[in-house]
Amino acid sequence: MHSESFDAIIVGAGQAGPAIAARYSKEGLRTAVIERGAFGGTCVNVGCVPTKTLVASARAIHQARRGDEYGFTTGDLWVEMARVKARKDDIVRQSREAVEAWMRGLKDTEVIVGDARFVAPATLAVADRRLTAPRIFLNVGGRSVRPDLPGVDSVSTLDNVSIMELATVPQHLVIVGGSYIGLEFAQMMRRFGAEVTVVERSPRLLPREDEDVSDGIRSILDKEGVRIQIGAECLSLAREGEQIAVGAACSGEQSRIVGSHVLLAVGRRPNTDGLGLEHAGIATNERGYIVVDDQCRTSAEGVWAVGDCNGRGAFTHTSWNDHEIVVANLFDKDPRRITDRIACYALFIDPALGRIGMTETEARASGRRVLIAKMPMQRVGRAREAGETQGFMKVLVDGDSQKLLGAAILGLNGDEVVHSLLDVMAAGQPYTVISRAVHIHPTVTELVPTLLQQLKPLV
Repeated sequence: MHSESFDAIIVGAGQAGPAIAARYSKEGLRTAVIERGAFGGTCVNVGCVPTKTLVASARAIHQARRGDEYGFTTGDLWVEMARVKARKDDIVRQSREAVEAWMRGLKDTEVIVGDARFVAPATLAVADRRLTAPRIFLNVGGRSVRPDLPGVDSVSTLDNVSIMELATVPQHLVIVGGSYIGLEFAQMMRRFGAEVTVVERSPRLLPREDEDVSDGIRSILDKEGVRIQIGAECLSLAREGEQIAVGAACSGEQSRIVGSHVLLAVGRRPNTDGLGLEHAGIATNERGYIVVDDQCRTSAEGVWAVGDCNGRGAFTHTSWNDHEIVVANLFDKDPRRITDRIACYALFIDPALGRIGMTETEARASGRRVLIAKMPMQRVGRAREAGETQGFMKVLVDGDSQKLLGAAILGLNGDEVVHSLLDVMAAGQPYTVISRAVHIHPTVTELVPTLLQQLKPLV
């Protein structure tokens, strides 16, 4: 079969893929963009865009219920989930269509809809076409894990995609998994009016976070009526009439939770199966992630893997940065690397958690002389004025170099405030650059210099 030649082939139109295609177009190179589903990938279709749209609706509803605190009365609220969903769907559609229009409008670029798979090195098949290029970029994303629990196939369950298609509020949502995705949906659905129970195997929520962060997040959720069961081992599912029973052995005691819906939120896996990677000599690890070097190159000459499928970052911002690394190396003679970036992410409960760099646990284990400062959000005037005093700020500094090691901002605008510290870290400057800065009053960020002025040895 005749092979069609391109300068580059991009498989997947998530975050990194379209941006790489745009750069190839700018360079006047012939490019094929292959997408089997919805343009925009996880973030646009089933991740950031829809979930943050739902979070915004849930926050508006929650604030309306707090009217008495702010001096007004709303009366009884009725959540019309179908309208909440319609708003989400409209925003997702606009975002998806914008990405597709962008791709179809690029010069020297052909958009191909279909499943791609390798049939030989540097050669992909899409339906009855064969495509070849000296450079191929895989941006195929990931999906939720379906855990192998007893009874899981005997009941109907939800994942992070299907739960957002509900047009009615669940009566009682049981969430298996007390990590980032599960907790975001827990608070959201509780605010929509569902009873919510989170079942987590670990002895605390978010076991990768410091204990005070985990405890602070649990306090926020407890206050809103989310029930949390930790240390839940030997999980199982069973049908009970029209409902679902979740069984768990917790600290040696057998417990059973009956709900109307069950959300499985126990992790992600890459969409690398079915790509025929073995035909191209592309190595994967034991979890199916494509092995890449510090500049996103795979084990196969001329093939790069970017975004979630390379296992080097599970976020939209790391996927975008993968694209920046690739084009900087290919076109700009700029040897950017994955290991240049500072770990940063957020948990978008309300109030949010913004996290950068090391945790306190990691800092202790590093052998450095560490300085620490911590401040409750009750100290922040803007938080008190807004009636949002839950959480705290915590920062870690290397006592010798005076450079920032990490921070956790759990509280009002924590996902935004943390960037002032992140930027100083990225610049490689000492913490005094920000501790001596004059910030605008009244803001949350104005307390960051005050926080840094209270550093003391970590003991």
